[in-house]
Amino acid sequence: MQRGLITHLSHFVLGLVLAQASADLPMCKESDYHFEYTECDVLGSRWRVAVPNKADTCTGLPDPVKGTQCTFSCSNGEFLDMQSQQCQKCAAGTYSLGTGVAFDEWDDLPAGFVTQGMTMNEGNAHTDCSNSTWTPKGDYVASNTDECTAMLSYAVSLKKPGVLAFEYFYPDNSIYFEFFIQNDQCQSTDSESRWMKISDNNWSQHRVELNKGNNVLYWRTTTYALQGSAVKPVLLRNIRISGVAYTSECFHCKPGTHSAEQGSAHCSPCPADTFSNKGATVCHECEKDKYAEAGSGSCKPRPACTNSDYFYTHTPCDSEGKTQLMYKWIEPKICSETVEGAVKLPASGEKQTCPPCNPGFFVSNSTCEPCTNGSFSNGTVCTKCPVGTEPVVGFEYKWWNKMPTNMRSSVFHQEFTWEVAGEYIYTTPGNQDTDFLMLTLSVPGYRLPQSAVKDSERSELSRITFVFETKCTADCRFYFLAGYNQWNNEVVEHWTGSNRKQSYSYVIQSNSTVGFTWTFQRTTFPYCVADVAKIYSISITNVIGGVASQCRRCPLMSVKAGSACVPCPPGHYMVNGSGACQSCLPNTFIRADQPVGEAACIQCGPNTKTNKAHTACLSDCTLAVQTRGGSLQRYNFSPLANVTGFHSSPRFTIKGLRYFQRFMFLLQSRIPASCVDNVTQSGREVRGYVCQSTVVPSDIRSQSVVSSQPFLVGDSLIGATTKTTLDSISSPDSLFPAASGLPDLFIYFLIPQSSDTTQACKKGRSAAIRLRCNPSVTAKDHITLPSNCSEGTCDGCTFHFLWQSQHACPLCTKNHYREIVSACIQGIQRTTYVWQHPLQCYGGESLPAQKVSACVTLDFWLKFGVSTGTIAAVLLISISCYFWKKTPLETDKNQSLSCLSSDA
Repeated sequence: MQRGLITHLSHFVLGLVLAQASADLPMCKESDYHFEYTECDVLGSRWRVAVPNKADTCTGLPDPVKGTQCTFSCSNGEFLDMQSQQCQKCAAGTYSLGTGVAFDEWDDLPAGFVTQGMTMNEGNAHTDCSNSTWTPKGDYVASNTDECTAMLSYAVSLKKPGVLAFEYFYPDNSIYFEFFIQNDQCQSTDSESRWMKISDNNWSQHRVELNKGNNVLYWRTTTYALQGSAVKPVLLRNIRISGVAYTSECFHCKPGTHSAEQGSAHCSPCPADTFSNKGATVCHECEKDKYAEAGSGSCKPRPACTNSDYFYTHTPCDSEGKTQLMYKWIEPKICSETVEGAVKLPASGEKQTCPPCNPGFFVSNSTCEPCTNGSFSNGTVCTKCPVGTEPVVGFEYKWWNKMPTNMRSSVFHQEFTWEVAGEYIYTTPGNQDTDFLMLTLSVPGYRLPQSAVKDSERSELSRITFVFETKCTADCRFYFLAGYNQWNNEVVEHWTGSNRKQSYSYVIQSNSTVGFTWTFQRTTFPYCVADVAKIYSISITNVIGGVASQCRRCPLMSVKAGSACVPCPPGHYMVNGSGACQSCLPNTFIRADQPVGEAACIQCGPNTKTNKAHTACLSDCTLAVQTRGGSLQRYNFSPLANVTGFHSSPRFTIKGLRYFQRFMFLLQSRIPASCVDNVTQSGREVRGYVCQSTVVPSDIRSQSVVSSQPFLVGDSLIGATTKTTLDSISSPDSLFPAASGLPDLFIYFLIPQSSDTTQACKKGRSAAIRLRCNPSVTAKDHITLPSNCSEGTCDGCTFHFLWQSQHACPLCTKNHYREIVSACIQGIQRTTYVWQHPLQCYGGESLPAQKVSACVTLDFWLKFGVSTGTIAAVLLISISCYFWKKTPLETDKNQSLSCLSSDA
């Protein structure tokens, strides 16, 4: 009772003190508070309440009043005035999305955005990723580029369904970039739609619908720089969200933009050579000795013009068939010719005769026009293909007087990047550290000529060949990319630093590869504008809608007159100059890229046979080996023929993130082994006998397997033998020291030089799979890599594998077992067969069943011998006694006869 009374008294005293304190505070003015809405009730209603800007500074706040409905919203260019609860137009110099918010200034991280760096579960627990976050860069926010995971998130509550839109630049597939949304129940968007598409060569846009209620937006990146090369970050900008029901203020235009009228929904960028400050209504011109790029917030002094501020080009051919060397300033021009030390633009050169048109074109009114179907040209006039021939269709660019219609150049912030120069096309100098200078070639598709050999197992649809040269001061980079769909290009090959004039070819095997890009990145530290790349010629074969520079003779066949060209029969080649088909020698196959001439017939390797179509050599997974003793050992490793995959031992990046090399094998041509890229939207897939891809931990994304960077190691079977060297492929015994005396079996594969020549592998890639007998291995796929070459290759070109299996042992014969004969027990003798040790065979002949035969024991013969001996002894004694007794009687008789004779 006393304790309760004391409590009531204390509350009463506190109330008096607060009332006295409020009486001492001044009355609140409009500048001392602001209005907010309460949370919406179940009926969709809310109240407007006054909230002091600072506690305990004034008294007499306005009473709460009924607010607008929760679904109320203002139009674009308007804001909700909380005093009158009416929509008002934004003033000039500001803008509003009405029912949305926009984030286009990234000098700092906007309020509500949270970024953090974290270590993946597979990584090193001691790695510090706290600084691996998204970083504001003024006009955009950039992701991390190290081997941590960076998360950028923003939580928004929508009163009605809305839309999120943002722009991103995602140029590097070494980064895994995903965007997803979580709702009130922490449920994320589908994994199929959360992985962002690689950007082609410009900013990409992404738009997604948002549900009513709470939405948490996540942008997440994880970098895997497996090759040790520099990684380009992901960039984000212009994030806009609609559906927030209302906005109580307008946003000021950022520097470099302006809005001249009231009620603007967006701000317009200032044109070049003008600038504006924050919240500007107009753009101001720069002074004559200063310049500004479009959308700039300030002007910069114009530097003195140098030789790097202009480029040279050739004018189109005029009516007289003349062209002229001209010099042009790089646009937009920012340098000044009046500053001390500035250079002047060189004068144009004299007019010269135009070079011929490119092959397949002809001159018409000073322009180059394509030859019609069935015609060819060397660049001057078109000629009909002779009877019995067909045009070799494609594109061949070796004269650069005008940019071809199916090619374009592009880069950020610069109008010209690649410019024609007669005998070549080259990268023009630049005044900014632009990322990439890109040249793109697009084709509609491919069609094989009618006389080409159709290879259903490995078809070369087309081939692109180009001649190039780079001149650089340090570490410039030149990339060649092939497009697998309209969004994505994959790097096929790249070169670093200066490279002499050389040729490169790439085989096209899919009709989806319709875009090709050449990208040049200058030396960045320090930035060098003098670095240059030149392309002298580009040729691509079998292009739909292409032109012809020559005709090819059709093979002679028993067909009706006027019929189209037909291919030679399987196993035949076309005789040069005649069109006749000649049979190849037995057990040969026809090269798909050269069906003409006897050189087209390629002899199959050891222990392989050509297929029915004579397009490849196959193995039946059997082998016969002559031993030193002259006997024949037979092998049958057909149980290993199907597609088999295995992972290398784990490898780790610099920061301890784990990844694997995954290899897929096929020893017999059935369904080819396949390696895919399921990280990017390209879905690139390579197929062949041996391929490799990089597999990273699955917990960085929702998919169970993350595979990237696939490439072929071998797509042609060379042979099966016991020799460590075949053709140009060698697999030394030192890579896999052997413990037994049995020979290893070698299966050799190759990607021909003409199909997969890289800067490092001039002769193409190859693989040697070593099959080793090990009867104790019951698992089918016990595969290892060389201990001193943990990635399977020591030179990056030839890959080595050891496959231990009981199926790699020779088939068992009667020489692999011996017989054991048991003792005769109770008249029964058993013969048992056992394997020789150590056992070095598998399959083949089985052990014979145990034999049982009748026998006589030793006791019987002993008894028989004793009995026989006893009988013989008795008989001998009896005979002796008989003769002994008989001898005295004869003597007495003789004596009696002698006595009778004497008496007579």
